[in-house]
Amino acid sequence: MDKQELRERHEENKRKLKAAGPVKLIILFIMLIGTICSYVFYDFFFGDKNEWCTTHDYGQSLVNSIIRLIPRLINCIQVITIVLVIVTVLLIIIRRLFGKTQRSITVSRLVSNLIRWLTAIILVIAVLAIWGVDATALITGAGVITLVVGLGMQSLIADVVAGLFIVFENEFNVGDWITVDGFRGEVIDIGIRTTKLKALGNVKIFNNNAIQGVLNHTTDNSIALSYIDVDYGMNLPKVEAVIKAHIGELKVAGALSEIRYDGVSELGASGVKLQFETDCYEADIFAVSRALNAALKVMFDENGISIPFPQIVVHNAKN
Repeated sequence: MDKQELRERHEENKRKLKAAGPVKLIILFIMLIGTICSYVFYDFFFGDKNEWCTTHDYGQSLVNSIIRLIPRLINCIQVITIVLVIVTVLLIIIRRLFGKTQRSITVSRLVSNLIRWLTAIILVIAVLAIWGVDATALITGAGVITLVVGLGMQSLIADVVAGLFIVFENEFNVGDWITVDGFRGEVIDIGIRTTKLKALGNVKIFNNNAIQGVLNHTTDNSIALSYIDVDYGMNLPKVEAVIKAHIGELKVAGALSEIRYDGVSELGASGVKLQFETDCYEADIFAVSRALNAALKVMFDENGISIPFPQIVVHNAKN
């Protein structure tokens, strides 16, 4: 994937985010207005003589219980709103700070995911604290539980650590074409636990800890190869002279360089195998190979160079 395609994809993702963004922002804005109003009318909601005072009797115990929960509900909304506003501003700043390169997008996504996970944990602890749960005991208990669970979730921890090393060691980034365990595809997401590759409409998900021996095809331009057989009856020097005279005229869609003739690759069963190549982007390697095959076939036909059919030579030994 070249820089232009990467920018186009980044812009497309931004458009998708913008399409869903207004609804989220409207909801957040309404919550923010409500939070501001709750602070402005603090005495009404939380003062000694507030409408939700525990001494006020509404005639029914169920109604009394529900009414007296309202201050805590308002506190929850206040905390959630304040945290979400801070996180939203922080995520916007992160998107602005990071550029549009593959590595920047990858790091930006990872940092954003980490912030969202931390936000969820903080909100859970804060909301439970509002409802009377001892936050200190909760954090201490969570630490003990994490230690116990961690012993049985070593693979998950290994995936998280491996994902961090993948990003910060810049082994590969979103948009790169890589081969992992025989599967070749485009990296569409590097998460905290998994990495997703896409090829031919299929998405394969790898645990980060299981990604070993990665072959990154995107560090340099790839090479599309074409192998064409010519008949053994053809004069090889004349064939190569024709190739040299006309190969510069070939136009192949997706090729980033001129077509190169590498020479005789193999003496096959039915003909002499010639090898041709050209530079291309990894994402286009198969399409360029097909186009190169077609261009060479036309060139050979126009110059009387025959491509052999499979042949079987039968030899009868004399007694």
